[in-house]
Amino acid sequence: MKQTQVVVTGIGIISPLGLNTEHSWKSLISGKSGINLIKSFDTTGFETRVASEVNGFNPEDYMDRKEARRMDRFSQFALAASREAAAHAGLTVTDLLPERVGVIIGSGIGGILTLSEQFLNLYEKGPSRISPFLATMMLVDMAASQVSIALGAKGPNFSVVSACASGSDAIGQGFEMIKRGEVDVVIAGGTEAPICPISISGFSACRALSMRNDDPTHASRPFDLHRDGFVMGEGSAILVLERLEHSVARNAKPIAELIGYAATSDANHITQPIPGGEGGARAMNLAINRSGIETKDIDYINAHGTSTPLNDKAETDAIKTVFGEEAYKIPISSTKSMTGHLMGAAGAMEAAVCALSIRDGVIHPTLNLMTPDPDCDLDYTPWTPRRGPVDIALSNSLGFGGHNSALIFRRV
Repeated sequence: MKQTQVVVTGIGIISPLGLNTEHSWKSLISGKSGINLIKSFDTTGFETRVASEVNGFNPEDYMDRKEARRMDRFSQFALAASREAAAHAGLTVTDLLPERVGVIIGSGIGGILTLSEQFLNLYEKGPSRISPFLATMMLVDMAASQVSIALGAKGPNFSVVSACASGSDAIGQGFEMIKRGEVDVVIAGGTEAPICPISISGFSACRALSMRNDDPTHASRPFDLHRDGFVMGEGSAILVLERLEHSVARNAKPIAELIGYAATSDANHITQPIPGGEGGARAMNLAINRSGIETKDIDYINAHGTSTPLNDKAETDAIKTVFGEEAYKIPISSTKSMTGHLMGAAGAMEAAVCALSIRDGVIHPTLNLMTPDPDCDLDYTPWTPRRGPVDIALSNSLGFGGHNSALIFRRV
């Protein structure tokens, strides 16, 4: 029986590096950092004062004012990125069978900006001053719902929440739905807008964030000996996934093929990866086996690479477990060295990077690898991009709670 092939026909990105896909991609290749001191609120007294914010985003450039006022920032990002992805794919949902188009958008935190603002209203002004839109603006599923409504997609519509693996799992679930024949198209990805006092305070309190406030652009330093935590980021990345025959019928040009997905759990700890990276290794192995390829076929790994001491070592160990001596020959890079950690959107951003690496034959660099960690001794593509054919790329995502997700893309 012939296997259903799933291709990426459109990409949309809103990121700290740019307000569209090509701007963000060019910034990554050129080694531009989107990390700076926080501008969106007063950080006086905060241990962490750096983040990776999306600058210059005006929701009314992507939707009308009434729509924008009824959406949290994370939903606004998702709708803007989804509209770009659909335009890139030449996709008008209402010209197709809307019932065969799904929307799956992951987020780790959802509408925390709205929730935190409304808590202040409650305590300072009383319950009568709470927004009537609070309930719908804070729900994690609202990004997917708003995209479904705006684009007219009537297929399955839901959110995936698996912390920092949410975006990857949303894409993986969309991939599986197309392969099962339930839909022809899925608008899939992740979105996050977590940069506010409560989020920064909470992640700082559990010692997850970098405190390199005096040197923001060097704060995120994956695999470096002196890494001290991740940098919180925001944004959205959305892929249009499509059954190959469906894309051919409407003359869409595929960017890459998605050939494998797997998810596993560490079942170990709420924040710490299992020593040795066993769960991440299992996800990579399962994705490779399901893709029908071999480890030697992988040309590039986009690492989760958060810049936290335990995570980077565990991921390095996991890659060595899967690839053995071949691990030292495979170029690896961390997008988070420039974007910071987009959390629920990170996996989707990095999936988009893999597809673009295949399209353009270039691997973006890992910034800030100044003092190599002896425990992290693989080829992390430090500082400068690397050009050459990329036929198959692997993307890793690892999340709080022990979530591990792996996606594999191939040149069409």
